[in-house]
Amino acid sequence: MAGNTFIPADTREKVISIRGLYKSFGDNQVLRGIDLDLYKGENVVVLGRSGTGKSVLIKIIAGLLLPDEGQVNVLGMEVEKLNAKELRTLRLKLGFSFQNSALYDSMTVGENLKFPLVQNSKHLSQSQVDKAVAAVLDAVGLSGTTNQMPSELSGGQRKRIGIARTLILQPEIMLYDEPTAGLDPITSIEINKLINEVQEKYHTSSIIITHDLACAKSTGDRLAMMMEGRFIREGSFAEVFASNDKRIKSFYDYNFIQ
Repeated sequence: MAGNTFIPADTREKVISIRGLYKSFGDNQVLRGIDLDLYKGENVVVLGRSGTGKSVLIKIIAGLLLPDEGQVNVLGMEVEKLNAKELRTLRLKLGFSFQNSALYDSMTVGENLKFPLVQNSKHLSQSQVDKAVAAVLDAVGLSGTTNQMPSELSGGQRKRIGIARTLILQPEIMLYDEPTAGLDPITSIEINKLINEVQEKYHTSSIIITHDLACAKSTGDRLAMMMEGRFIREGSFAEVFASNDKRIKSFYDYNFIQ
């Protein structure tokens, strides 16, 4: 997985292909010509400071925002051309792990996990639903929390439950929005490990949005450095930071020297 022997890109299947992507909000140009490919079974980290357009990018991939220009192809479908029904079908194949975990505070952990499954897989029996909940809780290392409320969980545990809720629909692609934000270093390491375990166990392809270099180094098979709405460098962690570009050096120093 992350850090494995490099496989030439042209021998693998593209699951996301983005070309010439632009997005503005009023006079604020957020994305300024983004090209990006995600290959099957790969973790790609989109790295950059807050406000550079990283989260806007994955919202466009998920069809939550429309681009001003450009093409976004996900699993063979051009996202901007999909109707509402087609978009709902595509989103069932995408696992979106939100920065704040997006759990329902009034529901137990088990109810939070059952909700998307019951809504989208109405043919399943109660026994099948319960088994699915138990399986994803085991996958994220939180078996036994079924009856707990989100308010009883730590920040790291809520992140894990948020990931479990996306996994319960067995998505082909995972989109992680700042998965280690607000977590202490030890918990961050645990979440990074979980992201790699999800990749291995569920054979997912993932885009990981982060400004955390430890997360990027631990989880990324490939990194794309975003600044001012553009990718300025792409490659392995070592390749991206083997640069004399002052913008890249200052980003590295901010993470590891501050």
